[in-house]
Amino acid sequence: MMQHRAKCKPMKIHLLAVSLVAGLIFAQPAHADLQQALEAVRTGNFETALGIIRPLADQGEPEAQYYLGLMYRLGTGVDQNDREAFRLFGLSATQGVAKAQFELGWMYSRGIGVAKDWINAIKWFRQAADKGHANAQYNLGLAYDEGQEVPRDFAKAFKWYSSAAEQGIAGAQYNLGWFYHKGIHVVENNKVAVKWFRLAADQGNASAQANLAVMYVRGWGTKVDLIEAYKWGGLGSASGNENATKLRDYVAERMSPEDIATAEKRIRDWHRSPQ
Repeated sequence: MMQHRAKCKPMKIHLLAVSLVAGLIFAQPAHADLQQALEAVRTGNFETALGIIRPLADQGEPEAQYYLGLMYRLGTGVDQNDREAFRLFGLSATQGVAKAQFELGWMYSRGIGVAKDWINAIKWFRQAADKGHANAQYNLGLAYDEGQEVPRDFAKAFKWYSSAAEQGIAGAQYNLGWFYHKGIHVVENNKVAVKWFRLAADQGNASAQANLAVMYVRGWGTKVDLIEAYKWGGLGSASGNENATKLRDYVAERMSPEDIATAEKRIRDWHRSPQ
């Protein structure tokens, strides 16, 4: 059984707010003083970082407003405060900072620090997406895919999924694979579907792993390969995907003990290899 594409719910695959450390280290602050804050964060000195970031934010520096908002969102160096995070993200977003625009859209979509408002969420997702923000592109694709406060439009969903998928967003890669598999807005092409399912599966997307297993069982877009089907079904099963579990068990009944052992080794090798 094929696992359907993701339903429309806001997704944060590469969530910048996972940690302030990641947010600062992987960014390149425009303001020179923010580099000092970056070094302070790297050493765990959030008090020093706050002492640099807050004055800059108070002066209207948009990157600093974003990072201060992130600190309030996480409760890092300050008391956690979603309303203050929302305010600061808003100040930064109105000055054109894409990552702040995405965070603002995310908070609107989830009702965090503000009443849930999908119209405003889509507004800010679109502004960030137009600047190339991958997660915003994915969330905008989801909105068009399911008709969430916008007319359902598979062409636009395909466009934004494609942009996000090219930047490595696993959920977008999975949904793009589904579009190619089902022929949604594009000519059905299972070889391309396999490509996108595999890219998402290699990032640990359980639904993509389950669907990739199906492709190997059916020989859709690839040759029939029960060992690979078992491998991907097993990986999806380990992540709690029921369809993957059923498929792995179905395939196992048709495999020799030696082939099952080979598939299990591939699963172990996958876990050991950098993804």
